[in-house]
Amino acid sequence: MARFRYVAKDMKGKKHKGTLEAAAENALQQQLREDGLFLISAKNLTESRGYQKLKAKQLAVFCRELSTLLASGVTLVRALDIISEQEGITAGERVIYKDILQDLKKGTPLSEAMETKKCFPDLMIGMIRSGEGSGNIDQVTGRLAVQYEKDYKLTQQVRSAMTYPCILLVLCVAIVILIVTFILPQFQTLFDQMDQLPWMTTVLINCSDFLTKRWYIALIVVFAIVMVIRLIAGIPGVRRTLDRGKVKMPLFGNLFQVIYTARFARTLSSLYTSGMPITMAIATAGKTIGNAYVEEQFGEVVTKVRSGVPLSQALHRVDGIQKKLASTVQIGEESGRLDLMLDSIAATLEAEAEQATKRIVTLMEPILIIVMAVVVGFIMMAVMLPIYESYSAIENS
Repeated sequence: MARFRYVAKDMKGKKHKGTLEAAAENALQQQLREDGLFLISAKNLTESRGYQKLKAKQLAVFCRELSTLLASGVTLVRALDIISEQEGITAGERVIYKDILQDLKKGTPLSEAMETKKCFPDLMIGMIRSGEGSGNIDQVTGRLAVQYEKDYKLTQQVRSAMTYPCILLVLCVAIVILIVTFILPQFQTLFDQMDQLPWMTTVLINCSDFLTKRWYIALIVVFAIVMVIRLIAGIPGVRRTLDRGKVKMPLFGNLFQVIYTARFARTLSSLYTSGMPITMAIATAGKTIGNAYVEEQFGEVVTKVRSGVPLSQALHRVDGIQKKLASTVQIGEESGRLDLMLDSIAATLEAEAEQATKRIVTLMEPILIIVMAVVVGFIMMAVMLPIYESYSAIENS
């Protein structure tokens, strides 16, 4: 239940202010109408508390403990009480769990109580709502625990694999700054004695003067460029174009497709097995892919499935996911074991996604090394070329 601060009027036009608990704003409006009041404005005080969004590891631990307690015969209220009092959770988590517990004691369904906190993903809320309808919340939360554990594991693997490329990138930037700001000025006296300098040296000297004398402007420019790029990338049309480019790239496109397909297959498998209707499961799973270009195509998939088109046939037209998913789904539809086939293809694609992630990082390492070599080589040529030309001129004279 959410708490609202409201302003309402009665039949005589007199204003009334106060706070009430309601599941949503329309429910608040109905409560006030029963008291002869008409809602003018309302503010959700629960949302204004600013609950911290839970990360994959926290969600996995929460779902695993909730599944274990419910499977052991513990009531839902008692399970939330135990989870909220345990050690090892953050203060923000404790506040969230206690607030959910208070809502449960008032008779609010678990999915509705979680939804009002705005800190749980839609996938989790949808699956728990399905579990409430089928009466198997323990199994649903168990599946959610497995999913978020896999998400956390994949995230940690990516971070670990990206450590070396990030170190290379930082070293490259540090070396360039060191050469341009400290080493290059030592040759300035020599360069001043030359009548003409190569264009490479001229560019490098201008960059060195700018960084040493107006470094603060460089920082401002870099910050402004980063902010502009973030703003432009946030535009839906630009984001869609960038995401489309990810799945069309010559080397990385196929690897991204494997990752997106694995993510969609695992989510769809979890939702469908938990009892959610297939169209709702497709719509929810399509929003978890992480690519706007691919995600927008699932609206058409849902429309086709609702009109009677087989899911495998609808998936064949989605650009950005592996075709083997549609083939596996077709086998599941023909055998009547779509749930098992989704589990099977999800496990297979997750293994491929893990290997794809490693290949992406493996390809990035030599690319960064080449970039580093080109930059440092350019600087060395810019420094050594005028010296070599001066020695040649002395020798010829």
